[in-house]
Amino acid sequence: MKIICYGAIEMEEPYIQNWANRNKVEVKLVRDELCANNAGLAKGFDGVSSEGTTPVEASVYKKFKQYGIKQLAVRQVGVDNQDLDAAKENGIMITNVAAYSPRAIAELGVTGAMYLLRKIGVYQNRMEHGDFTYDEKTISTEIFNCTVGLIGAGHIGGASAQIYSALGAKVLTYDPFYDASLEPYTTYTDLDTILAEADIISLHTPLLPSTENTINKDTISKMKKKPILINVARGGLVDTQALIAGLKSGQISGAALDTLADETDFYGKKNLPNTLPQDYEELKAMPQVLITPHIAFFTKLAIKNSMEIALNDAKTIISGGKVRSVVNL
Repeated sequence: MKIICYGAIEMEEPYIQNWANRNKVEVKLVRDELCANNAGLAKGFDGVSSEGTTPVEASVYKKFKQYGIKQLAVRQVGVDNQDLDAAKENGIMITNVAAYSPRAIAELGVTGAMYLLRKIGVYQNRMEHGDFTYDEKTISTEIFNCTVGLIGAGHIGGASAQIYSALGAKVLTYDPFYDASLEPYTTYTDLDTILAEADIISLHTPLLPSTENTINKDTISKMKKKPILINVARGGLVDTQALIAGLKSGQISGAALDTLADETDFYGKKNLPNTLPQDYEELKAMPQVLITPHIAFFTKLAIKNSMEIALNDAKTIISGGKVRSVVNL
């Protein structure tokens, strides 16, 4: 059995090699992400795994069908970069890793919330100009006095509910699918209640046509408590221009963003000066904004789990077995 692994980073190599040795599978590593230009490298392989961070054209799945490949194992939760219908039409099963380490993403979200609650960015901005004072504009709220609103209660939203609850916060959750196991940590409610009552709003939904721009001019206008916004999910969940306007007007008091709508243009790259998007530059200049380059997943455990789970699924499908992680049935 032979599997080609696209988008492999150096830190994944020891885990991949260990898995390959244990399972007696030949694994070829490709640094570049899967795309139409390098899909031909998969010829002669039985299966494919990809990091899934860049959009995949329908022509890629057609090539896989020609090569006799029947699956693509994405090593992350989100599959919004995959053309699921085109894959299905070509007999390609797309799998994802729904829970490689929900705590990793949840912890970064909470880290961003604490950073913003304590006005650290504002203090750093002042100190860069020699100002070491504090005043009523920078007084903080302790998190156990906050109401946290979670939009989405899957694995990561659930882990976030547990952490915020353990810190003493009141946690509200909006999700169309009820999970009774989260009852000890949160109270289910509707979106408008979260917009009206939350001091911290954290996004944990997939990017779908129904969730795109969940945070927009209209929803921002309903935010009664001028909350902090946390996005460790997908950039497209937020209308960036509406967010910038909300931050400037004070309707949103701060934002911690691990992902941006146009991030594929520059995240994961070393960019030349003065080539970054204007919206990023505008957000970066705001001391009440914290931006990280989509690294919420980036922990040792998450890297190990995402790789092993994806390759296990690939091996099972190649061998004629069934897995529960197929997302385009």
